[in-house]
Amino acid sequence: MPATATKPAFASKETQGIWQTMGRRSLILCLLLALVTLVVYRPVSGNGFINYDDDRYILTNPHVRAGLHWETVRWAFTSFDEANWHPLTWLSHALDCQLFQLNAAAHHNTNILLHALNSVLLFLLLRRLTQSPARSLMVALLFAVHPLNVESVAWVAERKTGLSMLFFLLALIAYASYARKPSAARYLPVATLFACGLMSKPMVITLPFALLLLDIWPFARFDAASANSKWRVVLEKLPLFALSCAAAVVTMLAQKAGGAVVANAAHPLWLRIANALDSYALYIFKAFWPLHLAALYPYPHFVPMWKPLIAMLFLATITVVVFRYRDRGYLLVGWLWFVGTLVPMIGLVQVGNQAMADRYAYLPLIGLFILAVWGISDGVKSFAIPPAYPAAAGACVLIVLSVATRKQITYWHDDVSLWTRTLSVTSDNFVAENNLGAILARQGRIEDAAVHFRRASVLEPGDPGSQINLGIYAQQRGELQEAVTRYERTLQLTTDTRIRAAAYGNLGQIYFTKSDFPRARENYEAALRLGNPFPIPLGLIAARAGDWNQAVRYFDQAAAAEPSDGTYLLLSRALTHAGRQAEAQQALQKAEELSPDFNKAQQNVDKLLKP
Repeated sequence: MPATATKPAFASKETQGIWQTMGRRSLILCLLLALVTLVVYRPVSGNGFINYDDDRYILTNPHVRAGLHWETVRWAFTSFDEANWHPLTWLSHALDCQLFQLNAAAHHNTNILLHALNSVLLFLLLRRLTQSPARSLMVALLFAVHPLNVESVAWVAERKTGLSMLFFLLALIAYASYARKPSAARYLPVATLFACGLMSKPMVITLPFALLLLDIWPFARFDAASANSKWRVVLEKLPLFALSCAAAVVTMLAQKAGGAVVANAAHPLWLRIANALDSYALYIFKAFWPLHLAALYPYPHFVPMWKPLIAMLFLATITVVVFRYRDRGYLLVGWLWFVGTLVPMIGLVQVGNQAMADRYAYLPLIGLFILAVWGISDGVKSFAIPPAYPAAAGACVLIVLSVATRKQITYWHDDVSLWTRTLSVTSDNFVAENNLGAILARQGRIEDAAVHFRRASVLEPGDPGSQINLGIYAQQRGELQEAVTRYERTLQLTTDTRIRAAAYGNLGQIYFTKSDFPRARENYEAALRLGNPFPIPLGLIAARAGDWNQAVRYFDQAAAAEPSDGTYLLLSRALTHAGRQAEAQQALQKAEELSPDFNKAQQNVDKLLKP
């Protein structure tokens, strides 16, 4: 092992004794670290849900809102909803709903606690592996307060990042015990925790690679091993690599099922490689200068060749330097940790429409922090700089980062602030335009919303979201043919079941308004097959066709889903025409019980059933 590398904590009984005697100090440092994290992220609990996956993951997800039940568990483990397979994440959200319903502050607090716990675990892990409490604490504090991590904490739907990191760090801690004394009994917790991480988010798929890096530094298992033993260190990771492969296959199936994988024709290989190189450089830049952070960085249609060339030269230079000084194990491991753990998210296989994302740096940043902290500490020692100076400089860095993080948290307060900020720091961002338009439309600012929808459709003509929103806008203005054209265009552009169901439903409503009942029924039934029921209009269409038994079935569904005087009155009328008088009378009594104005309700139903 190189002289400058740090000995592992389990190297001797003396080392274990040091760990025991340092227990009280570690506890104090853990409490301090947790307190700092909670204080910095306290404003997050005042934020609300946003219209960027929070709605689909929680607000409009009936399985999650139902709480923890066997049916929820079955769904979580068998569902590819939202183009993902992450059952433990679904169950985590369901547990929050079970305990707190839709209290946004409570959902946010869970994310904050997870981040605080991850920061503490990172400190304990590094301290145990390196016996360097000061350096370990600095890395953990950088991780805790860095603005790049705000997205992973302040975004409720990104619970999966914090949860998967929790299992990742626990697996590393378990591996430390295994590496000290390998056995099947010690290996099983590593594999189990890794599987739990993969079931939270496949971001942790690189754990076997990270373990090999730890075998280099600080464990030094390759240095101390014979040739056969070195191969054994590699081969023992094969079951974990098998889990990684299985997770990769399941993830690709889920992404393809949800239409999240972008076709090669949309982003050719050269563009994906160019964007990946550029993104690597940008992640490093934002790690050291976290400015202009955004909820979404739009994927470029073109990248000037000088950008990836400069990025490649920059990355190659760092790599050469790292290998030149590889005797300092932390340089090699820190750099390869950053590069390697970012590979699944770097976009060589493009998923979604983002060029990069702050949340993707949650795990890779640790490598850069290790490299920087250990490197600076060694430099301070080499130049015999008094410890007070680097300590003061480190404190200043942490204060600046904490202030920047508090500011970044404010942008996640609500939809308008989030997407307004995103538009101010990015360009040609059709997703931000569309999402901002959606929230303005929800606030009743229809004309303002339409401006953003039009911009989105111009920036990305193939965006189904802006097309359906422009269709809704046209429909509200009575421009029905324009709306039909937009909805039909939407159906051509997307395989997303929710968007397609909404488009079919809106088409059904237009044709129903125009008394084109066959086409209305065709579209409503298409929406129904996609999970978006329209029982009342389908019941009305069946009633107009004289199929009262079918009308009973639809009105019964409507009354069960939304019990009201109107739905029960419709059910009562249909039952009467179907010759089921006793049931009709029961439905009528239910309508009277629920109705604040029974006569008005009857008048409304008469209008609906009028030929």
